[in-house]
Amino acid sequence: MAEGREVQWVDITSEQAGQRIDNFLMARLKGAPRALIYRIVRKGEVRVNKKRIKASYRLQADDRVRVPPLRLTPKEAVGNVSDSLRDVLLGSVLRESADWMVLNKPSGLAVHGGSGVSIGLIEALRQVRDDLTFVELVHRLDRDTSGCLLLAKSREALVTLNQSLKQQAMEKRYQALVVGRWPASRTFVSARLARFDAGNGERRVRVSDKGKFARTRFAVEETFRRATLIEAEPVTGRTHQIRVHAAHAGHSLLGDDKYASRESAALARQLGVRRLFLHARSLSFPEPGSGRSITVKAPLPEPLQKVLAGAR
Repeated sequence: MAEGREVQWVDITSEQAGQRIDNFLMARLKGAPRALIYRIVRKGEVRVNKKRIKASYRLQADDRVRVPPLRLTPKEAVGNVSDSLRDVLLGSVLRESADWMVLNKPSGLAVHGGSGVSIGLIEALRQVRDDLTFVELVHRLDRDTSGCLLLAKSREALVTLNQSLKQQAMEKRYQALVVGRWPASRTFVSARLARFDAGNGERRVRVSDKGKFARTRFAVEETFRRATLIEAEPVTGRTHQIRVHAAHAGHSLLGDDKYASRESAALARQLGVRRLFLHARSLSFPEPGSGRSITVKAPLPEPLQKVLAGAR
């Protein structure tokens, strides 16, 4: 647990330069939740060159960082990794290099701790893989989505991969089972998306003219009597994009507890769908350094394969 009784002063090296202060603190103060990191930065307890900074501040070579002592309560502390989670994470590596790794994220595991989640994938991985001096998420997956998740193992790789993401040089393809028969002619859904407060403190997304532009490519893979297995490729990267675009098209994802229709909820119960049927099946990106194209695939989880067998 990242607790200390004295203020620490850390001199930033050229290798650490460019890193956001919040990510730097998360890696250094192992066990501290992200909400606590933001709070100590906001209150001015963390200082760079004796000045207050924002959580978005990017460190520069020769910066001197004041890291305050932390005394975490049991509620605040990030939980220890269970033996079962340790085994899952160690067995989830699909492919790994010196600069990056792709994990097959299980459904039900949040990528970050916080908002009632004591420990997320990234915090757990930092405990399990203590050989890693640096590891950060390149992108995110919803808690209930499984499949390919890319992480960077160096600051340089993170910057390069983030640029690839912004320049749409990264290709992410998903499999989803939706209610009804998706028309083969409907290959794209373009609808602006906006976040809103659902009223219980939960943030959701809806189609809105005031939202941000969002576009998803869809293709039919297999048609069943009451459902369709589709491939979805988000052209943009908005929160819950595939789920909301599919629901907007009249074909909600099975197992979706946020955007389900009555019809999709009933069909999910009949087919025994116990989780969101959304799986990140493949990820392609230019490798940092070499620039060669890398493609990694994650097999469809067995519970989802059984659902398809029952739908046929």
